[in-house]
Amino acid sequence: MPSVRTRAQRPSDNGLVITVDPEAFEEMVGAALRSLPAEFADLIQNVAVLVEHGPGPGGLLGLYEGIPLTSRTTNYAGVLPDRITIYRRAICAICDTEAEVVEQVRRTVIHEVGHYFGISDERLRELDQLEREVAPGEDSGTRARRGRRRR
Repeated sequence: MPSVRTRAQRPSDNGLVITVDPEAFEEMVGAALRSLPAEFADLIQNVAVLVEHGPGPGGLLGLYEGIPLTSRTTNYAGVLPDRITIYRRAICAICDTEAEVVEQVRRTVIHEVGHYFGISDERLRELDQLEREVAPGEDSGTRARRGRRRR
């Protein structure tokens, strides 16, 4: 079923915000997870990924709750799954187009998966900034290889 997009008033500034059908948004999250490189995706275990259709906590687009891989010991067993929650309304509130929602969902999923791997917010922001600086027509892997050659 195609997603239904409407424009609604933002209560905070009376501007327009895109809303994406919940099922379509969940598919965007699934697509972002499927796009993870296999070498990382294969390491993700015991994690539930949820979509919260409400606004979520102020200022958050996503949230990782659990014990990062880097903090787990040999005693890590029999625990409930870690959780990654993606907040649909919060993401839609900062986007103007469906393409922006898709890209923000991808960035948010990658960010929260990064926390699962034990990467700090500070380092994730640095990595996100590097990705944003990739030249048109150049993927982040090409830029990383080019950057390593310069050092």
